[in-house]
Amino acid sequence: MDLALSSEESAFQEEVRQFLDDTMTDAIRECGRLTGGVFSDFTQSRRWHEVLADKGWIAPAWPKEYGGPGWSVMQRYIYDTECSRAGTPSLFSMGIRMVGPVIMRFGRQDQKDHYLPRILSGTDVWCQGYSEPGSGSDLASLQCRAVRDGNDYVINGTKIWTTGAQYANAMFCLVRTSTEGKQQQGISFVLIDMATPGIKIEPIITMAGDHEVNQVFFDDVRVPVSNRVGEENQGWTVAKYLLEFERGGAGYAPRLQAALARLRQIAEIEPCSEGGTLIEEPQFRHRLAAAEAEATALEITEKRVNSALNSGQNPGAASSMFKLKGSETLQQISELAVEALGYYAAPFQPEARVPGKNIAPIGPDHGVTLVPKMLNNRAATIYAGSSEVQRNIIAKLVLGL
Repeated sequence: MDLALSSEESAFQEEVRQFLDDTMTDAIRECGRLTGGVFSDFTQSRRWHEVLADKGWIAPAWPKEYGGPGWSVMQRYIYDTECSRAGTPSLFSMGIRMVGPVIMRFGRQDQKDHYLPRILSGTDVWCQGYSEPGSGSDLASLQCRAVRDGNDYVINGTKIWTTGAQYANAMFCLVRTSTEGKQQQGISFVLIDMATPGIKIEPIITMAGDHEVNQVFFDDVRVPVSNRVGEENQGWTVAKYLLEFERGGAGYAPRLQAALARLRQIAEIEPCSEGGTLIEEPQFRHRLAAAEAEATALEITEKRVNSALNSGQNPGAASSMFKLKGSETLQQISELAVEALGYYAAPFQPEARVPGKNIAPIGPDHGVTLVPKMLNNRAATIYAGSSEVQRNIIAKLVLGL
């Protein structure tokens, strides 16, 4: 495996850097800088979506036939790295990253023709209807029912931790269409218009003071059977395919390296109790080096998997490995950042993270998002399959246990 960039890849890297430098306005940069959760300020991130869509770069992993740039695996990695370094806003990208690839793989031609262009343009904003109270990591135990009534399914039940449901106009959802046989055999994958009568959204406010997640209730919600993707009662196959993108498509290595660079900058500024700066304190330097070692190992693994993908090989359980190590290392780095902030980690000031508010933060500017990120990252080892689930997958598929 050659880790050096080719001349063509180096040229592409420079093209990406130049594009980001030319198109990221002050408002877009502020939006990215103030992001403390899963996604950035919705209004500004939508504007960034439009910029990328106009450029043809909104869906880096999509093939050209569906409107993507047709990039190689390495080009996508370079793009993710440069975006992380530049601090671009975190897009609300469940359509791009999750349901889009599912529709390409399992959808009918009319579904592809209708939904894929709307995902690219941002006309449709998607949320995910997977988890339920009591059915999180044990997703197959979900109870949200869809009963066939002529050409419709009538859906009753609830979904929880539904990120961005307050903004979404569409949901991809797992519903139980049969109670016979194994739990996995009675699930179907359906697409739901969020304006359908009978849908109620209740906000869940996070510890950081953000409204990111929700509980969604379905009361006799009628969804056309034609909105099903794949065969009835075969949605578990579709769901597992989507989870590969949710777990392995997060671009952990570029995010971790960018987070480490910011952490090092903070440690070079923040004072140490014994004089000098925190970066000079031996114990902190040791913990920072340990986090850097984990992030570097993940980066090398990701590049190795990218090399295998480029040569047509199957990476196997790579998505679970990335999810496991990436989420745990992300927590490690964010906790170190909060420790580096010291006393200024205490103030609760969510309004200072709203772009355009011009509210002076309590403490240094670099500290305004550190605690929200740390709190948000606590969920990283749970969502998209907990660390225990990922270890079981690795044990089975890699170790043969």
